Amino acid sequence: MATKHDYSKDDIRRIVKEEDVKFLRLMFTDVLGTLKNVEVPISQLDDLLNDKIMFDGSSIEGFVRIEESDMYLHPDLSTWMIFPWSSERGKIARVICEVYKTDGTPFEGDPRNNLIRVLKDMKDAGFTSFNIGPEPEFFLFKMDEDGKPTVKLNDEGSYFDMAPLDLGGNCRREIVLTLEEMGFDVEAAHHEVAPGQHEIDFEYADALNAADNIQTFKLVVKTIARKYGLYATFMPKPLSGINGSGMHLNMSLFDDSGDVFYDENGDLKLSETAYHFLGGLIKHAKSYTAICNPLVNSYKRLVPGYEAPVYVAWSGSNRSPLIRVPNARGQATRLELRSADASANPYLAIASVLEAGLDGLKNGIVPPKSVDRNIYRMDAQERKENEIVNLPDDLLDALEELSADETMKHALGSKIFNSYLAAKHLEYDAYRAQVSDWERNQYMEKY
Repeated sequence: MATKHDYSKDDIRRIVKEEDVKFLRLMFTDVLGTLKNVEVPISQLDDLLNDKIMFDGSSIEGFVRIEESDMYLHPDLSTWMIFPWSSERGKIARVICEVYKTDGTPFEGDPRNNLIRVLKDMKDAGFTSFNIGPEPEFFLFKMDEDGKPTVKLNDEGSYFDMAPLDLGGNCRREIVLTLEEMGFDVEAAHHEVAPGQHEIDFEYADALNAADNIQTFKLVVKTIARKYGLYATFMPKPLSGINGSGMHLNMSLFDDSGDVFYDENGDLKLSETAYHFLGGLIKHAKSYTAICNPLVNSYKRLVPGYEAPVYVAWSGSNRSPLIRVPNARGQATRLELRSADASANPYLAIASVLEAGLDGLKNGIVPPKSVDRNIYRMDAQERKENEIVNLPDDLLDALEELSADETMKHALGSKIFNSYLAAKHLEYDAYRAQVSDWERNQYMEKY
């Protein structure tokens, strides 16, 4: 995880002087997961430290109406970080902020504030930490002379390939070195199954820090890729006929005694708590899919034949179900959600799976029995006998599931819930009105 520091205001002032920081990037995330920043000169440092930096919230997707647009940015000083690629005119530092209203209360439409609220639900239930270990994948494409991404891949490599096939290796290595310079503990970096596809895994962190880390990670990957004349995209399925990019979420829950998912004497050495949490994840899977797989394009990845999950099931051994229980036990016992992709807003995705699990605990939800064979080889009758249902086929199906789920409404809070549904229905309607090359190729001459 990226190293966190308990900085005081005086610490920040001292670092700014010692490191010759000239600009501040004040970062926050909108409802759709886009990282936003307000850049100010260092002369504004005292205003920042005293929570006096304002911005226009009406210009941000899903935030507020124009008549209530004034918002304040309150910095989380533990996220202070100096970028290693700062400009010639002095260094640039960033700090992640929470959005506050003019009356001094946290803005309910800020996804980071929302996750902080959901983590209070977790603490009220008697737990101390919800840890997330993400596994984000991305593609590297060549850029044209105008700096726009093409659909030409940077290489023809595949899973774990070495040079010369993996031409993105140098770029990936610099991404890793930059992340480490910024305090990340990178656990693995390798070429993925598809040509041009890469994965970098970094150490787990508590939920809030993990969401911050995912946003920082995406910024680093895109920034370093451009140095190599490459365009990094976290789009779930940029090309037909090859695997898409996911972001598996490994999750574990802790109380004062340690990992509550582990029980030496339990079935598969999993506790009753783990099974009930898993039951909640299974119960709400269809509805949080709209949050963990938020794009029209996300559903082009969730199809049979490309390793992404399609069915709502779990297993302790095979990789075809939605949720897998990795082999590690003890304090490393965890559940792995395999459907999520990196286009998701990490603050909302983590809030949704946490509330799903907490609902499982509160109501003692028992999951269906595990499925320890390849689901893709089962016919519809076998899937029915094993209580296996399909994930939503498209974004519209997922939004219908989301809109009917009260637990997910609580997970997002009513303001984000309504903004999110409205924005995503507009996205689906815009998609539905488009005519694709595939349709022209299929139907133009035939009809």
